[in-house]
Amino acid sequence: MKAHYQDPAQIRRRRIEAGLTQKALAKRARASKAHISMVERGVAGASAPLLSRLAEAFGCEVADLMPSAPASGSA
Repeated sequence: MKAHYQDPAQIRRRRIEAGLTQKALAKRARASKAHISMVERGVAGASAPLLSRLAEAFGCEVADLMPSAPASGSA
């Protein structure tokens, strides 16, 4: 599986908490339902513009859709 910058679980969790279906989120974020599904599963990445639209749809910052920084300072 290819590594992506966004956290798929965070995107899915926020969508569910917002009470949105993948189809409804796709409409708000101007993306296809299939692409939203792939982003949530970690199969595809979201572009910077899509991440911005997702954050806007959720009422959060783009940084909130990123994985948490590792606790250790490993490089």
